[in-house]
Amino acid sequence: MTYSASPGGGHRPLALVYRGPASKPGCPEAVAALLAEGPWNLDVRFTGPRQEMPLSAESLSRARVYAQPGGGTLRWAYWRLRRRRDAIRDFVQGGGRYLGFCLGGYLAGATPGFGLLPGDTDQYISSPGCSVHDESNTLVGVRWHGRPRTVFFQDGPYFVLDQGADATVLATYDNGTPAMVVSRFGAGRVGVTGPHPEATEDWYTDEGLPLQYTLDLARDLVESTLAP
Repeated sequence: MTYSASPGGGHRPLALVYRGPASKPGCPEAVAALLAEGPWNLDVRFTGPRQEMPLSAESLSRARVYAQPGGGTLRWAYWRLRRRRDAIRDFVQGGGRYLGFCLGGYLAGATPGFGLLPGDTDQYISSPGCSVHDESNTLVGVRWHGRPRTVFFQDGPYFVLDQGADATVLATYDNGTPAMVVSRFGAGRVGVTGPHPEATEDWYTDEGLPLQYTLDLARDLVESTLAP
Protein backbone atom coordinates (compact mmCIF):
# COMPACT_ATOMS: atom_id res chain seq x y z
CA MET A 1 0.00 0.00 0.00
CA THR A 2 1.29 3.47 -0.85
CA TYR A 3 0.57 6.65 1.06
CA SER A 4 1.23 9.92 -0.69
CA ALA A 5 -0.03 13.44 -0.68
CA SER A 6 -3.07 14.46 -2.64
CA PRO A 7 -2.84 17.72 -4.61
CA GLY A 8 -2.10 20.45 -2.12
CA GLY A 9 -1.00 17.86 0.42
CA GLY A 10 2.25 19.73 1.00
CA HIS A 11 0.30 22.01 3.33
CA ARG A 12 -0.35 19.09 5.67
CA PRO A 13 2.15 18.16 8.38
CA LEU A 14 4.62 15.58 7.06
CA ALA A 15 4.90 12.22 8.81
CA LEU A 16 7.86 10.03 7.88
CA VAL A 17 7.62 6.27 8.51
CA TYR A 18 10.79 4.23 8.25
CA ARG A 19 10.69 1.28 5.86
CA GLY A 20 13.86 -0.65 5.11
CA PRO A 21 16.27 -3.31 6.42
CA ALA A 22 15.70 -2.26 10.06
CA SER A 23 12.01 -3.19 9.84
CA LYS A 24 9.91 -6.18 8.84
CA PRO A 25 7.20 -6.31 6.15
CA GLY A 26 3.84 -5.28 7.54
CA CYS A 27 5.20 -3.19 10.40
CA PRO A 28 5.81 0.07 8.48
CA GLU A 29 2.54 -0.35 6.62
CA ALA A 30 0.55 -0.73 9.86
CA VAL A 31 2.11 2.41 11.32
CA ALA A 32 1.54 4.34 8.08
CA ALA A 33 -2.11 3.28 8.03
CA LEU A 34 -2.54 4.39 11.65
CA LEU A 35 -1.12 7.83 10.89
CA ALA A 36 -2.89 8.25 7.54
CA GLU A 37 -6.31 7.18 8.76
CA GLY A 38 -6.25 9.09 12.05
CA PRO A 39 -7.67 12.56 12.65
CA TRP A 40 -4.33 14.42 12.35
CA ASN A 41 -4.47 15.26 8.61
CA LEU A 42 -0.92 14.04 8.09
CA ASP A 43 0.89 13.66 4.79
CA VAL A 44 2.38 10.19 5.38
CA ARG A 45 5.48 9.12 3.44
CA PHE A 46 7.88 6.21 3.74
CA THR A 47 11.53 7.00 4.35
CA GLY A 48 14.63 4.84 4.16
CA PRO A 49 16.73 3.10 1.52
CA ARG A 50 14.99 3.05 -1.86
CA GLN A 51 11.93 4.78 -0.44
CA GLU A 52 10.14 7.90 -1.62
CA MET A 53 12.21 10.08 0.74
CA PRO A 54 15.69 9.39 2.14
CA LEU A 55 16.15 9.30 5.89
CA SER A 56 18.29 12.40 6.26
CA ALA A 57 18.54 15.60 8.26
CA GLU A 58 17.05 17.46 5.30
CA SER A 59 14.00 15.20 5.08
CA LEU A 60 13.50 15.28 8.84
CA SER A 61 13.66 19.08 8.83
CA ARG A 62 10.45 19.06 6.78
CA ALA A 63 8.62 16.59 9.03
CA ARG A 64 6.35 16.92 12.04
CA VAL A 65 6.82 13.33 13.17
CA TYR A 66 9.18 10.44 12.48
CA ALA A 67 7.93 6.91 13.18
CA GLN A 68 10.16 3.89 13.75
CA PRO A 69 8.11 0.68 13.37
CA GLY A 70 8.77 -2.86 14.56
CA GLY A 71 11.38 -5.09 13.02
CA GLY A 72 14.11 -7.56 13.88
CA THR A 73 16.78 -7.49 16.56
CA LEU A 74 17.91 -4.32 18.29
CA ARG A 75 21.63 -4.62 17.58
CA TRP A 76 21.10 -5.37 13.87
CA ALA A 77 18.64 -2.49 13.49
CA TYR A 78 20.85 -0.03 15.34
CA TRP A 79 23.85 -1.04 13.22
CA ARG A 80 21.81 -0.19 10.12
CA LEU A 81 20.59 3.13 11.56
CA ARG A 82 23.54 4.26 13.66
CA ARG A 83 24.63 6.87 11.10
CA ARG A 84 21.19 8.50 11.36
CA ARG A 85 21.34 8.78 15.18
CA ASP A 86 22.48 12.40 15.31
CA ALA A 87 19.98 13.52 12.68
CA ILE A 88 17.10 11.87 14.56
CA ARG A 89 18.24 13.31 17.89
CA ASP A 90 18.61 16.80 16.41
CA PHE A 91 15.15 16.52 14.83
CA VAL A 92 13.47 15.69 18.15
CA GLN A 93 15.63 18.07 20.17
CA GLY A 94 14.50 20.87 17.88
CA GLY A 95 10.78 20.17 18.36
CA GLY A 96 10.05 17.11 16.21
CA ARG A 97 8.08 14.07 17.35
CA TYR A 98 9.37 10.49 17.51
CA LEU A 99 7.04 7.49 17.58
CA GLY A 100 8.55 4.09 18.35
CA PHE A 101 6.67 0.80 18.11
CA CYS A 102 8.27 -2.33 19.63
CA LEU A 103 11.74 -2.26 18.00
CA GLY A 104 11.24 1.48 17.55
CA GLY A 105 10.72 1.65 21.30
CA TYR A 106 13.95 -0.24 21.92
CA LEU A 107 15.76 2.13 19.55
CA ALA A 108 14.61 5.13 21.59
CA GLY A 109 16.75 3.79 24.43
CA ALA A 110 20.49 4.04 24.90
CA THR A 111 22.10 0.58 24.95
CA PRO A 112 22.24 0.74 21.98
CA GLY A 113 19.86 3.31 20.57
CA PHE A 114 19.16 6.95 19.79
CA GLY A 115 19.21 8.03 23.46
CA LEU A 116 15.84 9.80 23.37
CA LEU A 117 14.38 8.53 26.64
CA PRO A 118 14.86 9.66 30.25
CA GLY A 119 16.15 6.17 30.98
CA ASP A 120 16.52 3.04 28.89
CA THR A 121 14.73 -0.11 27.74
CA ASP A 122 14.85 -3.83 28.50
CA GLN A 123 13.05 -6.98 27.39
CA TYR A 124 9.66 -7.37 29.03
CA ILE A 125 10.07 -11.15 28.88
CA SER A 126 13.08 -10.85 31.19
CA SER A 127 11.34 -8.67 33.79
CA PRO A 128 10.23 -10.07 37.17
CA GLY A 129 6.62 -11.25 37.16
CA CYS A 130 6.21 -11.08 33.38
CA SER A 131 3.38 -13.09 31.84
CA VAL A 132 5.19 -13.82 28.55
CA HIS A 133 8.38 -15.88 28.69
CA ASP A 134 9.59 -16.35 25.10
CA GLU A 135 9.93 -14.44 21.85
CA SER A 136 6.91 -15.96 20.09
CA ASN A 137 4.22 -13.69 18.67
CA THR A 138 1.44 -13.66 21.24
CA LEU A 139 -0.88 -11.46 23.30
CA VAL A 140 0.04 -9.51 26.41
CA GLY A 141 -2.06 -7.91 29.10
CA VAL A 142 -1.66 -4.22 29.87
CA ARG A 143 -3.44 -1.65 31.98
CA TRP A 144 -4.18 1.40 29.87
CA HIS A 145 -5.25 4.40 31.96
CA GLY A 146 -5.99 1.83 34.65
CA ARG A 147 -8.21 -0.35 32.46
CA PRO A 148 -7.22 -3.91 31.46
CA ARG A 149 -6.58 -4.49 27.75
CA THR A 150 -4.99 -7.20 25.62
CA VAL A 151 -2.54 -6.25 22.86
CA PHE A 152 -0.50 -8.01 20.15
CA PHE A 153 3.06 -8.60 21.34
CA GLN A 154 6.38 -9.47 19.63
CA ASP A 155 9.09 -9.52 22.32
CA GLY A 156 8.71 -5.81 22.95
CA PRO A 157 10.48 -3.68 25.54
CA TYR A 158 9.49 -2.22 28.82
CA PHE A 159 10.78 1.23 29.70
CA VAL A 160 13.19 1.81 32.57
CA LEU A 161 12.60 5.43 33.56
CA ASP A 162 14.98 7.52 35.62
CA GLN A 163 13.71 8.57 39.02
CA GLY A 164 11.74 11.78 38.64
CA ALA A 165 11.70 11.50 34.85
CA ASP A 166 9.49 13.99 32.99
CA ALA A 167 7.40 11.24 31.42
CA THR A 168 3.79 10.08 31.28
CA VAL A 169 3.07 6.35 31.47
CA LEU A 170 -0.01 5.67 29.35
CA ALA A 171 0.00 1.91 29.95
CA THR A 172 1.75 -0.65 32.12
CA TYR A 173 2.25 -4.36 31.65
CA ASP A 174 0.49 -6.71 34.04
CA ASN A 175 3.60 -6.74 36.25
CA GLY A 176 3.51 -2.94 36.59
CA THR A 177 6.42 -2.09 34.29
CA PRO A 178 5.88 0.78 31.81
CA ALA A 179 4.56 -0.46 28.45
CA MET A 180 3.63 2.82 26.74
CA VAL A 181 5.34 6.10 27.57
CA VAL A 182 5.42 9.69 26.33
CA SER A 183 8.32 11.93 27.37
CA ARG A 184 10.05 15.13 26.39
CA PHE A 185 13.39 15.38 24.64
CA GLY A 186 14.51 18.96 24.25
CA ALA A 187 11.70 20.86 22.57
CA GLY A 188 10.22 17.65 21.13
CA ARG A 189 8.30 14.64 22.33
CA VAL A 190 8.93 10.91 22.24
CA GLY A 191 6.11 8.34 22.27
CA VAL A 192 7.02 4.67 22.59
CA THR A 193 5.21 1.39 23.04
CA GLY A 194 6.42 -2.14 23.72
CA PRO A 195 3.29 -3.97 22.49
CA HIS A 196 1.71 -3.37 19.06
CA PRO A 197 -1.58 -1.47 19.44
CA GLU A 198 -1.33 -0.61 15.72
CA ALA A 199 -1.52 -4.32 14.74
CA THR A 200 -3.91 -5.05 11.88
CA GLU A 201 -6.37 -7.93 11.73
CA ASP A 202 -4.10 -10.17 9.66
CA TRP A 203 -1.42 -10.09 12.36
CA TYR A 204 -3.81 -11.93 14.65
CA THR A 205 -5.26 -14.33 12.10
CA ASP A 206 -1.82 -15.29 10.77
CA GLU A 207 -0.83 -16.38 14.29
CA GLY A 208 -4.16 -18.00 15.17
CA LEU A 209 -4.72 -15.44 17.93
CA PRO A 210 -8.08 -14.00 18.98
CA LEU A 211 -8.63 -10.62 17.36
CA GLN A 212 -8.19 -7.56 19.55
CA TYR A 213 -9.28 -4.02 18.71
CA THR A 214 -6.59 -1.69 20.04
CA LEU A 215 -6.37 1.22 17.63
CA ASP A 216 -7.76 3.46 20.38
CA LEU A 217 -4.57 2.79 22.35
CA ALA A 218 -2.43 3.52 19.29
CA ARG A 219 -4.28 6.77 18.62
CA ASP A 220 -3.88 7.78 22.26
CA LEU A 221 -0.12 7.32 21.91
CA VAL A 222 0.01 9.38 18.71
CA GLU A 223 -2.25 12.11 20.11
CA SER A 224 -0.18 12.38 23.29
CA THR A 225 3.04 12.57 21.28
CA LEU A 226 1.78 15.20 18.84
CA ALA A 227 0.42 17.37 21.63
CA PRO A 228 2.03 20.82 22.07
